[in-house]
Amino acid sequence: MLKLIKSRKHDFIFASRYEKNCSSEDDTFITKIGNFFFTKLGNIFFKLEITDILYTFVLGKTKSFNFLKLKENDFKLCVELPIKTKKNRMLISTSKSHERQRYSGIKKVNALRDGFLILKYMIKKFLLG
Repeated sequence: MLKLIKSRKHDFIFASRYEKNCSSEDDTFITKIGNFFFTKLGNIFFKLEITDILYTFVLGKTKSFNFLKLKENDFKLCVELPIKTKKNRMLISTSKSHERQRYSGIKKVNALRDGFLILKYMIKKFLLG
């Protein structure tokens, strides 16, 4: 990711678990389907051209992060970041990734509750900007 950000002069590199030869050992059926849905929605609504919108394994330039003035402090951050990069015409790319199975702690995401909050946020940003 570091090589990509330096060599291509990008602002952000988003890791992806869903490109060819990538995977996640931590996804459940529900989270995989949800991510597919939200990624498609983000690509349609905001023309993001990314393959894994809910994976916040991201490398970015400090100046670019600061410029975005991110506000969300929950799972909506996953979609706020790529939406604002596109809105501000920042250069982004993706990098292949493998997410290993977690070996301590539990997932803090509630797929239905947090998925609804993300959906509501995306619709609001699409309609109101």
